[in-house]
Amino acid sequence: MDRKRFGIIQRPLLTEKTTRMQEAGNQYVFAVEPSANKHEIADAVQKLFGVKVESVRTQAHMGKVRRMGRFSGRRPDWKKAIVTLAEGESIEFYDTV
Repeated sequence: MDRKRFGIIQRPLLTEKTTRMQEAGNQYVFAVEPSANKHEIADAVQKLFGVKVESVRTQAHMGKVRRMGRFSGRRPDWKKAIVTLAEGESIEFYDTV
């Protein structure tokens, strides 16, 4: 039950582009668990922030292979979710002083 709320949403992605998306289209972007589907993401956002979700779009990002000298490694795969909220709803990630 705890995975439903806190394990799916890993962190919000706060960049210049996502800030414009929040202002223009009431869309919020999160890094989410790669195995989560759209219904689980919408349910987690609604329960965690207490808002009504209209739609969810997802993007799967493959991890890159990186080298340090002769050693190679791989960054983890991750998933991005773009969540559109209902009209009049908003999420506050930080307070302004």
